[in-house]
Amino acid sequence: MRLRSLAAVPLVAAAVFGTTAAVWPSATAAMPQAPPALTAEALHARYAADARAIATAERTAARDGDSQLASALASLGTRHVLFFNPSGQGVAAMVIGNLTTATRVAILVPGSDTTLATFFSRGSSSPGGGAEALAAEAHRVGPGGRLAVIAWLGYPAPAMLSPGVMTSGDAGQGAQALRPLVTALARHGDQVALLCHSYGSVVCGLAAPHLPVTDIAVFGSPGMDASSVASLDTKARVWAGREGGDSIRFVPHIRLLGLGFGADPMSPGFGARIFATGDSGHSGYLDPGSVSLRNLAYIALGDPAAVTR
Repeated sequence: MRLRSLAAVPLVAAAVFGTTAAVWPSATAAMPQAPPALTAEALHARYAADARAIATAERTAARDGDSQLASALASLGTRHVLFFNPSGQGVAAMVIGNLTTATRVAILVPGSDTTLATFFSRGSSSPGGGAEALAAEAHRVGPGGRLAVIAWLGYPAPAMLSPGVMTSGDAGQGAQALRPLVTALARHGDQVALLCHSYGSVVCGLAAPHLPVTDIAVFGSPGMDASSVASLDTKARVWAGREGGDSIRFVPHIRLLGLGFGADPMSPGFGARIFATGDSGHSGYLDPGSVSLRNLAYIALGDPAAVTR
């Protein structure tokens, strides 16, 4: 979600359209493939198959004159991709690091206005660029850590200026898609952290109950569709951060007739661990050199003592 002074507009739009979107998701996308066995052979096969599928989709996008999507797919095709499907808005998950040998995995869950076409186009505020920035920062502050980072777009993120962005329908699809991946990683022995931006924090809130993760960090969050950390039914450390210039703070923290996502994760009564960020805006949390990126890297590495408040 990229917000400036229009942060409250979706709430007004949702009220105009009524509460239908609170029940039904606003968009559909192909469900992600089931995670492969986390062995070198199985991952190599998955990466190779997805590279072929991405190349085919890139040619189709170029033929259809969709240069933005073609450019995004050209970049994605050079990476390790855990799942990919271009149907609808598209789904994909890009892996940085070695899932076979990693002991910790950080999954970045993006917010609204995110599609395959924007997977890299917004620098560090895109899933791909943000994951690369996080991986680089984690290597800088914890060079011995065996961390893998996944840029995860496994659900049809709603458009910012749509009624769906103030309801949990799309987030419910995302939570359903996210849980099998987390479970597979945990069974492999990995410690998993969810790093959830904006509307992605609603996805993580819905996925959280009894999910085997060590940390859930939300940033630029409109709420987690929960009243408190206790209501999330998780044993994970729950973190929250908000940049000083983030206009998400103007979104009303309510839940009324299916609209809104409840309590502010930054409020004392919610019970989250607050981490320091900075004075940037809604899209600056993963900017290289930022306080927020450094703290998110420590959370990803499982080093809570190093996180500044």
